[in-house]
Amino acid sequence: MIALILKENNPLETRVAASPSSVKDMIKFGLTVQIDSGAGVASFMSDDDYSEAGAEILKTGSEQISKADIILKVMPPTLEEIANFKSNSIFISFFQTTRELSTVKALAEKSVTGFSMHLIPRTTLAQKMDALSSQTNIAGYKAVLMAATRLGVYMPLLMTAAGTIRPAKVLILGAGVAGLQAIATAKRLGAQVEVFDVRPVVKEQVESLGAKFIEVESESEDGVGEGGYAKETSDDYKQRQQEMIHEHISKSNIVITTALIPGRPAPLLIPTSMVEAMKPGSVIMDLAAENGGNCELTQKDKIIEHNQVTIDGTSNIPGLMPVDASELYSKNITAFLTYMVKEGQINLDREDEIISGALFTHEGDITHKPTQEALNA
Repeated sequence: MIALILKENNPLETRVAASPSSVKDMIKFGLTVQIDSGAGVASFMSDDDYSEAGAEILKTGSEQISKADIILKVMPPTLEEIANFKSNSIFISFFQTTRELSTVKALAEKSVTGFSMHLIPRTTLAQKMDALSSQTNIAGYKAVLMAATRLGVYMPLLMTAAGTIRPAKVLILGAGVAGLQAIATAKRLGAQVEVFDVRPVVKEQVESLGAKFIEVESESEDGVGEGGYAKETSDDYKQRQQEMIHEHISKSNIVITTALIPGRPAPLLIPTSMVEAMKPGSVIMDLAAENGGNCELTQKDKIIEHNQVTIDGTSNIPGLMPVDASELYSKNITAFLTYMVKEGQINLDREDEIISGALFTHEGDITHKPTQEALNA
């Protein structure tokens, strides 16, 4: 079977779906690996690196795409690429199917078997395939560094001959993978860190990293969803949440928001009134910008200033660290692909929870229920 790694079309996407080391792993499992010439350049992986790993370098056109049994990307395919896909081929990439409905529809009409790394179940067995965690881990780390470079104050406590410099205060909204990595990074830089999350179960993790956990008292498990994710909260909870965030945000130098509900627009946590209550020179890093942002003023892929507060809506922060982001993503996607390969052939076991969980189109049908519901809506 031929596995083809396509070059990304989006100029803002620097990652690549396979590294030279992952190419070797695919070849060990009996796959013939082809790669679009220059696909890894933005990740500092040359054609020579891939060639030495055993991949065939192509100047990909419609003819090469139409021969591929398996096609790998980071971003969703373009409609032009899909038009050249072979019927019953397999496509794997990292995108939100409920937000890319025209792409999903086109793949179904072409009878392509589509998998999204975004849909990999969060189970122990699937950990090494969890691209969402590997990429948000990078985002949490990088976001703190980006905020620190824009801040007009030191991060750590400093005792100087001229006097004591107080540490910067960092507020992190959401203690998932990105939030936990942001906590660890901010603490290493010496900041005072406070964290809010709707899930009380993360309190122990937050405090183990040296941060203070702030929470809205609730007798129910409001906000606790399946698989460790957050879910929509009640109106009463939201009101008390807003009051608490407002109190803490006004004292913060850096705010990092990471709150996402899978397949839904990002919850609004920071209205304009809260931004206007922040200290001049403060920074908001909105890691939910891709899904609309947790801040009302966030503009996707733009850095704006409002009332002397900087709001960064960069949507692809992992792409700013393309070497490690590509290496980790390629390990995730190769682990998933080789999980299905038996003696050089794909074994599509629909009873397997990992395979069925990541599957969204097969034999002309849309198999992912939330995606089908979004299309019907």
